[in-house]
Amino acid sequence: MREIDNEDELSRTFGALADPTRRAILAQLAKGEQTVNELAKPFLISLQAISKHLKVLERAGLITRGREAQWRPSRLEVAPLEDATDWIERYREIWRDRFDRLDEEIRKLKHEQERENQSG
Repeated sequence: MREIDNEDELSRTFGALADPTRRAILAQLAKGEQTVNELAKPFLISLQAISKHLKVLERAGLITRGREAQWRPSRLEVAPLEDATDWIERYREIWRDRFDRLDEEIRKLKHEQERENQSG
C-alpha cells in the first residue's frame, strides 16, 4: 500500500474516474497498450475528444503515453487506482464496524423485547 502524500492526487484520480468515457478507456487499456485510434473505435466521438480524455487520465497519473515514432501507445498505470482503493477501503472498514455494532445493538434490543413479551 503506497502512502498517499498529496490529497490532490486522489482528487485528480476521482475526477478522472467520474467520466464514463474515461472509465471505458481505462477498461480498454486494462487489456493492454493501445493507440488513440484503437481507443477511439468503440466511441462515437472525435479523435480530438479522445485525446482530451487521455490528457485528463495522464494528468491524473492513470495512464502513461509512449513515444515510439508515430505510434504513441497509452498504458494503464495502477498505482493511482490502488491509492483510491486504499482510501475507499479505510472508510469501508469504518462503516462495516459501525454497522456490525448497530446490528449487535438491534439484536440485544430484540432479545430484551422478546424476554419482556414472554414475562408479561
